[in-house]
Amino acid sequence: MDPTSLHIFLIVADETSVTRAAKQLGRAPSNVTTRIQLLEEQVGALLFSREGKKMTLTREGQIFLGYAKKMLAFATEARLALRKENQVEALRVGTMESTAASRLPPVLATFNEAWPQVSLRLTLGATLELAKAVIADELDCALIAQPPDQKEWAGMLGREQHPLHATRVFQEELLLILPSNHPPLRNAGDIRLTALAALEPGCTYRRIAERWMKLGADVPTMELTSYHSILAHVVAGNAVGVIPRSVLDGMHWTADIVVHSLGPVDTLLISRNDRRSDPLRGFEDMLLASTPPLSASLSPS
Repeated sequence: MDPTSLHIFLIVADETSVTRAAKQLGRAPSNVTTRIQLLEEQVGALLFSREGKKMTLTREGQIFLGYAKKMLAFATEARLALRKENQVEALRVGTMESTAASRLPPVLATFNEAWPQVSLRLTLGATLELAKAVIADELDCALIAQPPDQKEWAGMLGREQHPLHATRVFQEELLLILPSNHPPLRNAGDIRLTALAALEPGCTYRRIAERWMKLGADVPTMELTSYHSILAHVVAGNAVGVIPRSVLDGMHWTADIVVHSLGPVDTLLISRNDRRSDPLRGFEDMLLASTPPLSASLSPS
């Protein structure tokens, strides 16, 4: 009793005509008649009373009608369930390079185990470009460092067209790193180097360091592509660098350096309020579970 025969039965019952049913189905009338006859043989009862060209349901046909609808509904539900089970979803996650290196590996392993049907696609970038990508729906979510300009950040969260949801998931200690022979810092005026080594302009850590250093002197920024290159320039005595402590601790660098803390910086998971899927919520929960409790939700201030 295949779904096609059940569907043909329902159309004939509705049209009360083999000819009209065949036209609607795009089949030959003889094919429709054969399907109905085979179905009647399978159930062991006449389903239609043939009164001239009109096909009306018999008493048995009326009883079978309800079961046919249920069987077709179950068949459709089964197909959709299997299609959903086999369909590979994608969760597009943007992240800063520092977070990808120091925080994400155990979270990604846990997510892949809990959501095997979801393909998690990582994109590395700086805070500013990642936030723009989330707003443009090019990313489902992104891990960014909270910008130091609270007015700018509040405006981004409260965009009328696509307001953002932000959850604090990590807190990083941001460091200035200096050569081992550099005197300890009390303030920005104590810096004896002529350049700041940092990542691209959209990096929040760079912006925080630039603001702090300008309290003492207007030091130009040397733009580099990785934290390893930043550290190398610092050890060589060419610049003061900016780096999160979690990244520095994971680099296992043997050379001596001097560090100065610029304070804590929150790492946020941002997403559009109208794009919060179940896999995204699951990913967010795993991020929160991977660190000590923090006050989760942030609002513009």
